[in-house]
Order: sequence, then structure tokens, then C-alpha cells
Amino acid sequence: MLGFVQNFAEIDEISPQTTSQLSCPSSLSANRNIFTVYLTEQSIAERALPLLCENGVVKRQFGNVKIIIGRNDFDTFRFINHGVPELSLVKSNVVDAFGADRIYHYDSIAAHPDYGAYFIALREKPALSKEYLLGKRIGILDYPSSRSGHIVPKTVLQRLGLNDSNIKLFYYNSHQEMRRALMAGEVDIISSYWGKADEQVLSKNYITSLEDSVPGMRWYLKMQDNNTDLRCAVQQVIAQVANNHPRKYYRDVVMFNECTSNENV
Repeated sequence: MLGFVQNFAEIDEISPQTTSQLSCPSSLSANRNIFTVYLTEQSIAERALPLLCENGVVKRQFGNVKIIIGRNDFDTFRFINHGVPELSLVKSNVVDAFGADRIYHYDSIAAHPDYGAYFIALREKPALSKEYLLGKRIGILDYPSSRSGHIVPKTVLQRLGLNDSNIKLFYYNSHQEMRRALMAGEVDIISSYWGKADEQVLSKNYITSLEDSVPGMRWYLKMQDNNTDLRCAVQQVIAQVANNHPRKYYRDVVMFNECTSNENV
């Protein structure tokens, strides 16, 4: 990730190729300003769009809502680096890497919980030793910015003196794909978080902690203006999305400087 960030300025800005986009069914007003949101979770986008389109403050201040759904690190880096979205749901290390909080005044307004990173196996508890891991097929995420799926496992393997010459790394596009590969016997171990749903198909006896506290996803709102109405409105939408989300991780959210306005937004 560091190398990518250092050389990012040399990469020409390009039009979206891997992203998908959602917008309101019709324009909210004649206002030409668009409330742009960037995130990487389809289920969040689908729940947030109608709430934003129907929100009174958003209707007053913007003519439409556009939610961009990124598919990889490159999408996230280029949108945050150029300060495109008004609202983002990303890891804090991405915002910090580009200084987006200082340059574009991205203010963290809500956060989902930190979580642990684990080696997860199907039939035995992984041991954190060179002897045990030698020759193992290990699944990791193909996203250099992911701590639980990429950064942490690679750091652990390097510390144990393991590399591509004595282990086999398999790269996947999502945590769900890694779980499918583990269940199918394509890999011996995956590096990921441990979720409530995992208890239905995997054994907690066969996980080994790599790092106790990995920073969770955070919501960032561009606050170049002291637009407190918009902050209140967005926090209300985030709370509504969290309350109705099927995944426990996204249901847990903490608001920062939570708005206490009683305005009907």
C-alpha cells in the first residue's frame, strides 16, 4: 500500500471502470450539486440510497444522490485521493495515507467496531510456527489495504521467515470467496475476521488470533463548510441503515459528536 500511495500522483485520473453506481429514481430538485457517496459494500448502498433520496436536508441542498460502489483498493484510493465523495465508508488508514482529512476536511462522524484478525482452518487449530505453516496453502485478500485479510497475515508470515518459496499464497477478492475456498478444500487456511455467521459452518476451536484489534470501517463526511444540518441528516441515515442491516458488524455503530437536533430531517 505504501508504494502505491507514494506513486499514486504519477497515475493519470481515469474514468470508473470497476465501480457500479446508484442514483435516485428522479432528480430531487433543479440544484446541480450531487451528493456523492463512496463505499464498497453493496448491501449498505442499497439501504442508504432510498433514505438519502427521501431525506429533507439532502433534498434542500442537493439535486440528486450518487452512490459509487468500489470493487478494489484502486477504486478506493483514487476516489479518496481526489476528494470525490461527500460521504465515504472506508478504513481510516486510507484517509490518513492521503491526508484527506486535512486536504478535503473529511470528518469522521461514525465508526463500526474494531475487530480481530485470525488464521481460520477447517479441521485443526493453526499453529503460528514456521514448521507448521511450511507448505500450507493460505488464502488472503487481494487488497493491500486490508489489515485482517492481507497486511496482518503477510506481516506474521514474514516474521516467521516464510515467503512465496516455502508457502503457497492464494489471492481472493472478498472474505466470502475465501470462506468458499476453505470449505471447498482449495486452501488449508484463510486469514480473515471471525463473524457470528461463521459459527454455523466453521469451528471456533480452529481459529488462531493474529491481531486483537484491527481498525473498523468509518464514515467520513466532507465538512469544508460547517454544515451541521447535513451532518445530523447523514448520522440519522447511518443509524437507520445500521438498525436494519442483517450483519451484526454493520448494526454496531458509534456516532462521533452525535447530533442532538430535533429537526425533522
